[in-house]
Amino acid sequence: MTASAYPILPGFEDIFRFFDPSLKKTLVKILPGEYYITKSPEEVITTTLGSCISVCIREPQAGIGGMNHFMLPGSIGASPSSLFGRVDSNNAYGVFAMESLINGILKFGGSRSRLEIKITGAGSIGAGSQRVRESNIRFIEEFLEVERLRPLSVDLGGQQPRKVQYDPLSGRLLVKKLASLQSTKVVEEENRYSKYLSQAPSFGAVELF
Repeated sequence: MTASAYPILPGFEDIFRFFDPSLKKTLVKILPGEYYITKSPEEVITTTLGSCISVCIREPQAGIGGMNHFMLPGSIGASPSSLFGRVDSNNAYGVFAMESLINGILKFGGSRSRLEIKITGAGSIGAGSQRVRESNIRFIEEFLEVERLRPLSVDLGGQQPRKVQYDPLSGRLLVKKLASLQSTKVVEEENRYSKYLSQAPSFGAVELF
């Protein structure tokens, strides 16, 4: 199978990726504020979560799926101005990250009625993370209720960060709880990104899709 058999979807060319010989697949690594959508059975999406949440969604009949990584809830009813695949401060907020991922899957041929959803993250990993964690959990629960979406699996909370791997075509989600030394690194990364967000423009509320 050649690499060109499953081209990268438009707008996601700049997301970091590398070949993993143990998996014999390409790992696509997303950071806070990023999301990724693929139709390739040769790709697995990965990220590391502290108090953040990743939502993994696939549409099996269309053979498409993806994952996001958001850091803060945002306000349900806010308008996105994000671009596909870009590291955009909008997509650090759950309200934008969810719309970007779902609308992207629909844009590339998926059906909303067949979406399969898995959710993980929102660990309490240090001082100050408890409030963020609780806000993120409340957001995703409210979002699913408002949008009438029922997840297949939910793995939220706890005291450790998570390393996540998601195969969008099979729907297989692997979650590994990380050790305390790795927790420190995750906290530092989230703190840096939080500082970046505090300097980014805020966004007003408008209607969701």
